[in-house]
Amino acid sequence: MDSIEIKLKVIEACRKKLLESISNLESVIADAQQQANDYGPPRDRYDAFRSQLLRRKDMMAQQLDKEMVELKTLEKIELSKPTGIAGFGSLVLTNNQNYFISIGIGKMECENLEFYAISPLVPLSQAVNGKKSGDTVDFRGNKFLIREVI
Repeated sequence: MDSIEIKLKVIEACRKKLLESISNLESVIADAQQQANDYGPPRDRYDAFRSQLLRRKDMMAQQLDKEMVELKTLEKIELSKPTGIAGFGSLVLTNNQNYFISIGIGKMECENLEFYAISPLVPLSQAVNGKKSGDTVDFRGNKFLIREVI
């Protein structure tokens, strides 16, 4: 399997995880709205229960917005551009762990490859930024070797 196929499968795994999260959030938002509607209008101006339901809905809507932004960020990754240098959209394979510099959704598995999808803004991502295969990275006292950058 070539590097573009691997990266495409990793992107698809991240996309699938995001879409599941978006679906769950939409369900929670709809449920909170339905509960607020079933409860009816506020009983008095100190009706905390209805306010709590609506705050929960608003909080989930903010999380949904964040997930939608991450989905759009994932779509900005260019597959045709050969990198070889770690940066946004790179799959960095090390002797310790594997990282996909894209969005921060954590541990994933794809094609028997375990990796961590991390944001380009986190310190680890900044430590490997600009590195290439064969480079050694010293991050917070831990040294690791970059085996390959896809």
